[in-house]
Amino acid sequence: MTKQFYSILGNSQKLDGGAMFGNAPKALWQRWVEVDEQNRIDLVCRALLVKDGGKNILFETGIGAFFEPKFKDRYGVQEDEHVLLQSLEAAGVSHEDIDILVLSHLHFDHAGGLLSKWQEGKEPELLFPNAEFIIGKEAWQRANNPHPRDKASFIPGLTDLIEQTGRLHLIEGERSDLLGDDYRFFLSNGHTPGMLLTEITTEQGPVVFAADLIPGVPWVHLPITMGYDRFPENLIEEKKLLLDRLIEENGHLYFTHDPETCLGTVTKDEKGRFTTQDNLKQLVNRAM
Repeated sequence: MTKQFYSILGNSQKLDGGAMFGNAPKALWQRWVEVDEQNRIDLVCRALLVKDGGKNILFETGIGAFFEPKFKDRYGVQEDEHVLLQSLEAAGVSHEDIDILVLSHLHFDHAGGLLSKWQEGKEPELLFPNAEFIIGKEAWQRANNPHPRDKASFIPGLTDLIEQTGRLHLIEGERSDLLGDDYRFFLSNGHTPGMLLTEITTEQGPVVFAADLIPGVPWVHLPITMGYDRFPENLIEEKKLLLDRLIEENGHLYFTHDPETCLGTVTKDEKGRFTTQDNLKQLVNRAM
């Protein structure tokens, strides 16, 4: 069955370029991105909306607008409004219309959009009142018992709000009855333990929601990792396995953080390095 794909922008960020490119020197990564006076690069927090057989399926929610001002500035969040909600409206749905919400992991830049906009003196509320939440079991456990190194990446109290809905589904295998056979999961542990990646079967080849395994086109290059990755060498091995398979299957990557590209077809350049072609900046009611 043909599905309709929409790239859904959330709030954008500016983060330190060195942190985003790990041990790659600036002399290399500045070829791909521009930096501001604080050495920060532009990033988006992009979700994916799939309209499939009457169901509205949303993959992630971006960073949202839940941060109080001091943390908003610290993490380079650019807009005051909850951009994700505006983008959903532009696609013809509201957060109340989402039937299934898939979260690769619970870092704040992927799950913060679950919460309402910050208001002084008021705790943020959980949005998406009708959505079933799909999260990997190991990623859920990590959010509830983080390592000191990544504790600041999680939102205190968010897992309690999700669990209290009674609509939480923790994934251990490759499939979910909620989604059906056109959606397959696999785990990635290089960025954070138990990150749940979703592969969507389409008429034009598989689409992998790459989350933070490959946050944008520059990170398709095999040795490029982020300083935020817990296990960079493992991540590179996971990335190679995925990219090799997607080349064989004419597969596509969907990027969460690349300002210029949301979807690209995996290929290799003349030097045999992984890259993408036929890159698209946005998807609007695209049949796949």
